[in-house]
Amino acid sequence: MAIDFTLSPELEDLRLRVRDFIQTVVKPGETKIGDRDEIERGEYLKILIGMRQEARAAGLWLPHMPAEWGGMGLGHVDLAMVQAEAAKSYYGPWVLNCQAPDEGNMHTLLHWGTPEQKEKYLRPLCDGVAMSCFAMTEPEVAGSDPTLIRTRAVEDGDDWVVDGHKWFISNARRASFAILIARTEDRPDVPQAANTGFIVDLPSPGWNRVREVETMHGGTGHSEIRIEKLRIPGKNMLGGRGQGHRLGQYRLGPARLAHCMRWIAQAETALDMMVARSLERFSHGSLLAEKQGIQWMIADSTMELYQAKLMVLHAAYRIDRKLDFVSEVSMAKHFVANALNRIIDRSIQVHGALGYSTDTPLAHMYQHARWARFADGADEIHQMRIAQRTIAAWTRGGSTRAATGDLPI
Repeated sequence: MAIDFTLSPELEDLRLRVRDFIQTVVKPGETKIGDRDEIERGEYLKILIGMRQEARAAGLWLPHMPAEWGGMGLGHVDLAMVQAEAAKSYYGPWVLNCQAPDEGNMHTLLHWGTPEQKEKYLRPLCDGVAMSCFAMTEPEVAGSDPTLIRTRAVEDGDDWVVDGHKWFISNARRASFAILIARTEDRPDVPQAANTGFIVDLPSPGWNRVREVETMHGGTGHSEIRIEKLRIPGKNMLGGRGQGHRLGQYRLGPARLAHCMRWIAQAETALDMMVARSLERFSHGSLLAEKQGIQWMIADSTMELYQAKLMVLHAAYRIDRKLDFVSEVSMAKHFVANALNRIIDRSIQVHGALGYSTDTPLAHMYQHARWARFADGADEIHQMRIAQRTIAAWTRGGSTRAATGDLPI
């Protein structure tokens, strides 16, 4: 019997070590940080860097990267255990150096970078001494359709000159380099071959940060960028000419699943809080836990979290075995993002006014969760692609089986 949902003793030990590290190192560190506005920057950085040093010493550094790059060399199934524990704290993924967008950029550079590019840009990311950003989204065109990108790169001798406009470029204000997607081809054979990836050293003349885009959870490092006559050396092209779309899709697949792993942690935290509150709060003659309306919210959340975990594990399994995983990751991304929103919303409801306040983390979690339904592909784009793949599967073989995980059931 090949299907086995038990963890090896080594993986179970790793999961528990991460859990213990989050509880004994990261959460106490977060308590010391408290309100960012009330702590001096020097003390804030000292706490953060200290936690990272402890992660290295504990052997929990860079779980997603190969050992030759200083990482733990985990597969995606193993990584799911780490991310789902790490993201039960705000800074956990960052402390372990497996946070977005750097995590996705590390995968991208490892796969597409030249030896020189890897040494110059990937090595500092892995060492935790640099940060990066990924610049693709533009305000003038639909972010879910990269074939519409207007930022333009024109060849000029050994360089490329770029003009354009980007926004929601997470981490741009802290980044030492950007992976930039720009249009280089006028008449590509297919629309997906119009764009090319470049590495941009930051700061650079012509890369102008306009503002931090304020979101419903505040200003947290999503920048608007004006690009004017930005000169990029030809050696900084990442991947081949016209390969920008493929590069972006390669990056987004595993990155979407890593988001799902972290969202599972947040959903589980919300469900735990929901149940704990229902067992504490007494109203109209009984505990909330004894009321059917509350029980249904708990039951629905439990079932959705169970589905989310299974979808993520199966998609990770397919990535690890080098099987096609595009459909599975797309379905997981759509389902987990929506389940996260529903579970946190129910937890707020069970907490009442307390949940709506900032006395618990739920309000902050809910503000962040709304982003999940359009980041890395809006719900509707994933639904469109899922439907297209299902129709194609039936057209090819008279069955939709291949589109529903291609499982032996």
